Amino acid sequence: MTTNQHPMLNVAVKAARTAGSIINRAALDIESVRISQKKANDFVTEVDHAAERIIIDTLLSAYPGHGIWAEESGRTMGAKDSDFVWIIDPLDGTTNFIHGLPVYCVSIALAVKGKIEHAVVYDPTRNDLFTATRGRGAFLNERRIRVSRRTQLKESLISTGFPFRPGDDFNRYLAMMGEVMQRTAGLRRPGAAALDLAYVAAGYTEGFFETGLQPWDVAAGSLLVSEAGGLVGNFTGEPDFLEQHECLAGTPKVYGQLVGVLGKYSKFASAGEKAAVRQAPAASAE
Repeated sequence: MTTNQHPMLNVAVKAARTAGSIINRAALDIESVRISQKKANDFVTEVDHAAERIIIDTLLSAYPGHGIWAEESGRTMGAKDSDFVWIIDPLDGTTNFIHGLPVYCVSIALAVKGKIEHAVVYDPTRNDLFTATRGRGAFLNERRIRVSRRTQLKESLISTGFPFRPGDDFNRYLAMMGEVMQRTAGLRRPGAAALDLAYVAAGYTEGFFETGLQPWDVAAGSLLVSEAGGLVGNFTGEPDFLEQHECLAGTPKVYGQLVGVLGKYSKFASAGEKAAVRQAPAASAE
């Protein structure tokens, strides 16, 4: 462990690694993991709960005055009115985990007065640790990372997440995917948004977009991207996206090009732009 890391980041790293070891142990015998369904296609396992408990215990034993905002337990733990709030996804990519597909991660961020200051995304199957502190850069296994140097959308690899809940707007999503597919070198759907953002930060992909996301999906990953020299916002390019359920990230040039393609599909697009989407045939990309 490097000594020049912020002490709060060090505690988050310890929490993430401890949760990761719980996840790795469970992955050895995935058939015995108890699974329950929150909503259609929205699963939670006993591993999510155990990982979340150990993360919260680790953070609160170090910082008992801090607040907690976690995927499974909400805001029930920690201080209610603290300026310091830990935003936690104990296992992002639960559906992958249940099937034994090794693409999932632990995501922990610290917001101070609403701004993300520290971030950890830990991939336990690869032992990859992504960290960032505001103003200090982003790191993968203690080596500095930067977003990709690619500037053209047509050369870019873009990741996304598919809508999977009843009530999601599938037609809008298919139209968005159709436009992006025809303008890029490839579209990928790994299945864990926090890891998708970490991969943009590391330069593995040039961009990422998804709707229906929660703050714990994107809090840590968004700081990784911005500290690695990328941009993060909503589909119209506004930076205030954390609770808006749509997220777009990319290298600066690719981000701008994606706003040009996806902006009209945003919840925040103008009425005229939305009408144009409704009238366009599904495969309207050139």
